[in-house]
Parts: sequence; C-alpha cells; structure tokens
Amino acid sequence: MSTSTRHAAPGSDAGRRSLTDRALNAVLNLAAAGGALCIVLVVLAVVFDISLILFRTGSMEPAIAQGSLAVVREVPASEVGVGDVVTVERGERLPITHRVTSIEPAADGRWEITMQGDANPGPDPAPYSVTTVRLVLFSIPGLARPVAALNSPWVLGGVTLAVSALVVWALWPRARSTAGAHSTEDTEDTEDTV
Repeated sequence: MSTSTRHAAPGSDAGRRSLTDRALNAVLNLAAAGGALCIVLVVLAVVFDISLILFRTGSMEPAIAQGSLAVVREVPASEVGVGDVVTVERGERLPITHRVTSIEPAADGRWEITMQGDANPGPDPAPYSVTTVRLVLFSIPGLARPVAALNSPWVLGGVTLAVSALVVWALWPRARSTAGAHSTEDTEDTEDTV
C-alpha cells in the first residue's frame, strides 16, 4: 500500500490564509472572553448592588479628581460612618457625592446625613434624609470621559456593527481550500504478474 501526501508551500496563499484565519479566530476568542467577562460583571453588579458614578466636578478633590469614575455600592444608611464618601439621591436634581460629616437617626427608619465636598469651603446647604446611600468603594482617575463616550449612539452603533460583523464572519460557511488541504491517495495492493 502506498500513500502520497501533498503539502502547501510555506509561503503560499493557503499559508497566509491560515495565518489570517488564526488572527481572526484570536480576535473572536478575545471578543467571546470580553462578552463573558461583561456577563459576569453585570451579574455581580446586580447581586451586590454595584454601579458607577462619573465625577464631572472637582468638589471631592484631591481624594477624587474631576473626571474620575467611582465604583459604588448601595447600602443602608445605618451602615455609613463619618468620613465615608457616599452618593445620595436628591429627587429631581442630580445625585451628589460628598464626604459624610455627621449622621443622625430620624423618624421612619430614615437617617439625616450632613455632607461636604473635600474641596468645598463649607458643608452642603441642608442635611439629606435617606434610608439608603451608595458608598464609594474606590475611584479611578480619568475614566469618566471614556465611559461617558460609550453612551454615545455612534459608539454603541459602531460596537454593534463590529460585533455583528465578527459573528457573521465566525458563522459564515467556508469553502475548503484544496491548495492547503492534505490529500492522500490510497492505492490498492496489486499483484504483478510476470
């Protein structure tokens, strides 16, 4: 029984296509890992009541610089202490994130919290009556603008198109290349007659 095998030359188109396919597969695997990470982060955020706060002002400098992104966790107001940096809701106005200067129990399970920005000369005008607050766990300087840009319809549309194109590419049927494929030819054993 004899077999013959043909291989693609190292510099052939099949070798280049194989390298391109490997690069695109790596991108696809990276995107899949990123997607899985996003799913895990969303589940953790929901389970632990974690969200993000973007600092557009410098009222908390130098502790938290303007343009920082902070990771916050919703907690009962009773768990907050003087010196903690918390975010409180203010009805129709934007939430505010400042340092707690005093906290006192109030009626109906509410707490009166007085706060002041580190860069502000005095405390906020009035105490906040709350049952829950968002406690700042940590902040990362300079990430507010890039994260805010991700909310842009142009960025979201571009990401959607890129991911769609990647999925279509991954699922698109491929023609089998004969140049790069290994082919074997089997021959049957025959008896030679003399």
